[in-house]
Amino acid sequence: MSLYSFDGQGLKKMILGSTNLLARYKSEIDALNVFPVPDGDTGNNMYLTLLAAAKEIQNLETTHIGEVAEAAAQACLMGARGNSGVILSQLVRGFARALAGKDRANALEVVEALEEGAKFTYQAVMNPVEGTMLTVMRRSAEAARTAVLRNYDLLRVMIITLREARLALSETPELLPVLKQAGVVDAGGRGYVVILEGILNVLKRAEDFSLLKDFTTRQESKTSKGLTRELDTEIHFTYCTEFLVKGSNIPLDTLRHELAPYGDCLMVVGSDRVAKVHIHSNHPGLVLENCLNYGSLHDLAIHNMKEQHQQLKKGPSPEKEVGIVTVGTGEGIIDIMNSLGADTVVMGGQTMNPSTEEIVRAIRGVPARGVLLLPNNKNIILAAEQAASLVKDKEIKVVPTRTIPQGLSALLAQNPTGSLEDNFQQMSGAARSIVTGEVTRAVRETVHNGLNIQQGDLIGIAEGNIVAVGQDLTRVVKELLDGMLAEDHSLVTLYYGADVGQRAEEILEQLKVHYPEIEFELHYGGQPLYQFILSAE
Repeated sequence: MSLYSFDGQGLKKMILGSTNLLARYKSEIDALNVFPVPDGDTGNNMYLTLLAAAKEIQNLETTHIGEVAEAAAQACLMGARGNSGVILSQLVRGFARALAGKDRANALEVVEALEEGAKFTYQAVMNPVEGTMLTVMRRSAEAARTAVLRNYDLLRVMIITLREARLALSETPELLPVLKQAGVVDAGGRGYVVILEGILNVLKRAEDFSLLKDFTTRQESKTSKGLTRELDTEIHFTYCTEFLVKGSNIPLDTLRHELAPYGDCLMVVGSDRVAKVHIHSNHPGLVLENCLNYGSLHDLAIHNMKEQHQQLKKGPSPEKEVGIVTVGTGEGIIDIMNSLGADTVVMGGQTMNPSTEEIVRAIRGVPARGVLLLPNNKNIILAAEQAASLVKDKEIKVVPTRTIPQGLSALLAQNPTGSLEDNFQQMSGAARSIVTGEVTRAVRETVHNGLNIQQGDLIGIAEGNIVAVGQDLTRVVKELLDGMLAEDHSLVTLYYGADVGQRAEEILEQLKVHYPEIEFELHYGGQPLYQFILSAE
């Protein structure tokens, strides 16, 4: 069978096929994270980004390939999550740019679209690094160009393209020593290979595109509705409901399972004594009644999101010169951010990278002429910059905060009466002065910097480098501080996570004895997965 061109209907099927395949492999891709930390989410970010396109195009009536590609590109742009999602959205954007105005595309035009997409990805990254998904995208596009010069059969061209992508992926550890040390290939590159595999699978069945079952039916049972709600254009659940459950032996997994049918955007985190519940539901009363089975309810807040959405659509007139949007997770950290003057805190961070659309919505909701945007995570910076470029009626500056402590330090440095530029400079400088540490558990066995790490070990990370490993939380925190502190440091702040509880105070007292020259502050952060987040200054 040979295939020499296809229209928008074929492109729809290819995108849906690739999204289906990413759904199957996203966990495997996540596991390729170089660090053995529980926030490897490259596969999930790429899946959610492409899912935005799949949802947007599946019901388009047009068969015009340029129009389908443009719709997919716009959806990916708004749905992009994490650095890998932003890079993928730029690939789709370049692909759509090359196909603009076309009814159908032949092999040569597809190759040109792949080349344009690869070019866009390199332009999206300030300092492109070889050995990443950029390399896999570029080399596969180059192979496609060579292939099309010999044969115009799309199927053959894509087979060669995929073959080169796999080869480029296998060689990424030779280009990036950190990959070789961890014994993995680049996660984003692996995600792109899966996308190409999805395209090729559909091309092989091009004589009967209908063999691919309805996308929506297949996906509803496979993915959390909470992860995709933000891609919908209407609000399906009216009430945002948040509260604490206090009791004993609270079964978090059971509670999640019981609450799932009541709505979306479900989050149940904490410990067996205090659980934080967040859900969007049309029946908050049923949610509360269910949770009463496990303890008493506290700090209850219910907001009507449809009403808030209507207020947002009215577009309130700017009331001040400078507003602040920041990203954070953990009830304690969010409360601190709000108390330090953040106008809006976008829920997100490790394992929960917010989409470009969520960030854009937050920016537009701030009644200010200018907005300072604090991503507080290295994997959110590209999405923040992309969101800033999409808002044309406000001046946006992204303060390049890469960690929660950097973001909090930046918030402390703001001057409510200062200009946007002055605040940007002050907050950026304050963020650079902070040294960040984190304590979490390893999700897989590995060797890093000569440290033998077993799955489940506590690991201490100083400025992105693993410096402590062990099973005793107090010892790991001490060793982490040993790797963080410099002679001029005088203050250490600890934010303890949702499952640490009273141990935080005990550890603090031991640290005060061990480091008598250092002043310590302890705050409840409530962050999931990370026992401690630390800052030294």
